[in-house]
Amino acid sequence: VQLVESGGGSVQVGGSLRLSCATSRATYENTCMGWFRQPPGKEREPVASIYTGKSYTYYVDSVVGRFTVSRDKAENTVYLQMDNLKTEDTGTYYCATSRRYIFNWNRASEYEYWGQGTQVTVS
Repeated sequence: VQLVESGGGSVQVGGSLRLSCATSRATYENTCMGWFRQPPGKEREPVASIYTGKSYTYYVDSVVGRFTVSRDKAENTVYLQMDNLKTEDTGTYYCATSRRYIFNWNRASEYEYWGQGTQVTVS
């Protein structure tokens, strides 16, 4: 299973970025695709997720109203649109998934496969 992230970069406070996570169709269908981030010097934390079958989405409180997770079925790609970025959003962002059903989207231990990470810096 391969997850390929892209879209990170440096942006000013209040700016926007869109992250992408591309995978194969076999991986993409009827699964949970999660986004996590790891701020400098801190542990990895959940950000958002989408269950690709019915597009159920979940967000951590700190990003509600600013981040939007979506999917493109034709492209087997999940996106994380990040608006009104804050300095505390700085970190390495990862997408993740599993072949098994994920019961707790915000629990990193439930995800089997991880992307390589993409850096987001907000200053």
